[in-house]
Amino acid sequence: MQGPTRAKLNRTNAARPMPLKRARFWLICLAFLVWACVIAGRLFELQVMRHAEFKDRAEKQQQRSIEVPPRRGVLYDRNLHELAMTVQVDSVYAVPGDIEDKPTAAHRLAALVHLDPEDTQTTEEQIATRLASGHSSIRVARGVPAETAAHVVALGIKGIYIQKEFQRFYPNNEIAAQVLGFVGVDDSGLGGLEQKFETQLHGVPGHMNKAMDARRRVMGSSESDPEPGQNLVLTIDENIQFLAERALDHAMQRTHSLNGTVVVQDVHSGQILALAIRPTFNPNYSRRTTPELLRNHAVSDVYEPGSTFKLVTYSAALEQHVASPDDIIDCQGGQITLAGRVIHDDKSDRHLGKITVAQALAKSSDVAAVKLALKVGPDRFYQYVRDFGFGSRTGAEMPGETRGLLRPVSKWGGSSIGSIAIGQEVGVTPLQLVSMVSTIANGGVYLPPHVLMAGQVDHQGNAQSPAAPQTPLKASPFKPVDELPNPLPTGAHRVLSTLTAAQMRKMMEGVVLYGTGKQAQLNGYSSGGKTGTAQKVDPATHLYSKTMHVASFAGIAPVNNPVIAVAIILDTPRGDYYGATVSAPVFAEVAQQVLEYLGVAHDIDVRVPRAKSKSDTPIEEDDAQEHTGDINALFAAVNDLPSDDPLRANTSEADASNQPTKSAAEDTKAKSGGTQSAATPGVPQPTAKQPQPVSEVTISDAKRLRVPLLIGLPVRKVIELSAGAGLEVQISGNGTVREQAPAAGSLVAPGTQIVVRCGR
Repeated sequence: MQGPTRAKLNRTNAARPMPLKRARFWLICLAFLVWACVIAGRLFELQVMRHAEFKDRAEKQQQRSIEVPPRRGVLYDRNLHELAMTVQVDSVYAVPGDIEDKPTAAHRLAALVHLDPEDTQTTEEQIATRLASGHSSIRVARGVPAETAAHVVALGIKGIYIQKEFQRFYPNNEIAAQVLGFVGVDDSGLGGLEQKFETQLHGVPGHMNKAMDARRRVMGSSESDPEPGQNLVLTIDENIQFLAERALDHAMQRTHSLNGTVVVQDVHSGQILALAIRPTFNPNYSRRTTPELLRNHAVSDVYEPGSTFKLVTYSAALEQHVASPDDIIDCQGGQITLAGRVIHDDKSDRHLGKITVAQALAKSSDVAAVKLALKVGPDRFYQYVRDFGFGSRTGAEMPGETRGLLRPVSKWGGSSIGSIAIGQEVGVTPLQLVSMVSTIANGGVYLPPHVLMAGQVDHQGNAQSPAAPQTPLKASPFKPVDELPNPLPTGAHRVLSTLTAAQMRKMMEGVVLYGTGKQAQLNGYSSGGKTGTAQKVDPATHLYSKTMHVASFAGIAPVNNPVIAVAIILDTPRGDYYGATVSAPVFAEVAQQVLEYLGVAHDIDVRVPRAKSKSDTPIEEDDAQEHTGDINALFAAVNDLPSDDPLRANTSEADASNQPTKSAAEDTKAKSGGTQSAATPGVPQPTAKQPQPVSEVTISDAKRLRVPLLIGLPVRKVIELSAGAGLEVQISGNGTVREQAPAAGSLVAPGTQIVVRCGR
């Protein structure tokens, strides 16, 4: 019995198999659990992890957001004349999905909108390519004339629309182009003040949100209005700018220089009244220009100033009381040796012996300048150079400014003090040069130059955003004053005493009356200044060239009560290249017309113009000697510049910068020579800005000129008419002409001065 009992117990203790129904139940539960976990995980991914992504996709499908561009701020001159403004133009848009025959549509559109042969975006091939790109909408052409827009609508092509857009417009075309800059197709600033103050000028875009159903039908919409950009007022006077540019055009035609710069500054505030650059461009057609034409040579280029820098040397000597204007200085026959280097005067002045300090400046003696710098000493001389603003950025509100080239005393060579004293081994900008002569003119206080009216910029030169940007702006016509602002602006500091400044102004007048600057004399106004001629570095040899020069003149007027300072720089003039004969006449033309335009009272007798006689004493030249500066010093100075200085970026382009381009040659045409500037398509041209034809003035058989009718014309047209006819004009007052003498139709001799009285 024991055996069967044990077997029975074993069978009883063995695990019984799970019924099939119960196993099936748990399998189903497990499957449901896995399915629930998958669903929960997927929901977690969609609702939590990818929530933002799907929300954006839903909004894109259900809503359409259209950006509403803001109106860009206006750039005004000081008299609130628009220099850069925004206008509404017609643009052609297309919805490719709605166009059935795209090749035919491209052909018919190109025949209407391809108005400019240089515009590669409106050709038939380009339009066809964009229509086939698959985009929901494309721009076919921007800024088309109203007549063209009407013709496009008349085509009746489904999917082609006309839309109003903002477009930047420069009503004066080339006037102050490098200062203003231009904007791109996306309405963003790409140069000049347009780029510098892009944030303030651009404004804040608005948005239009539309709710769409599944069939893309609009169910509702909401809008947010755009905030217009801030308007800015410049210190530039539109009429003075025109006078400066016209005088520079005359100089470029006469000298065929590579480029030229004219800067006119108010000596008592530092405000820039005009800044002219040639060659130039039309910002309305910026795509036709080249990078070289966009450069503002007044702030981004440097040159060795030559003898104009002697004003710093003489000022330091007088201020340090190591010399006075009447002291006798020995010019040693026009030659001096310094640290093994021979420095000598111009060939015509190598007979100079003992003369006064004032005569030495008038004769532009290099020997005298070197001796005076040695008396001052390198450390003190360097400090005066720095105090005049050289070797540092001026802080003007224009992009791309360089600080120039000025090495510290520790890096000077044995002859460096002599070279710098005569304007070698140092690089300056035209803006630094005009600020230096303004310092002498206003009584010895350096005032940082600026192109924006006070109250619009902070201490860093950035435009301030006023609390009420729509507050009406006020015009600030330039009125000559004889006192400095109180308190002085940030960055201003005294460099010279009032006595030293007065002595320097008298010596500068001597340069114009008796020295190298005789061609800078004015009629009815005293003037003073300094000529300069410097050799350029040949980019091919990296040595000083014997054929390439920079001719310059820096002056003030009137001397007794200065109103303006003017700097003229002509780069590589052909033929005659001396500052005395090339740049000084430009100063005379600019200063004479600007002072008359401003109504400044004459401080000397008005003389009757006379024809130049062959027996007239020839102009004495300066800086005709072989260059004695250390060229390696300038290259070392360039390498010491910070990486953000524009000179570091431009040194590799030296060769290109000295080659005139086709565009430059085409654009270097005088405004008064009859060449018409193209205007923006679709934008009406203001008739008040158009040049007045000069056909009214005829020359009789007796070589006499007929006086045109000037009454009722603005000042600019009066100047254009008179210049085109070969007549001089004296203007009194502002506004339009009320009276003129002699009367219209009178026959006068060439050179006769017409007198007009203006009023508003």
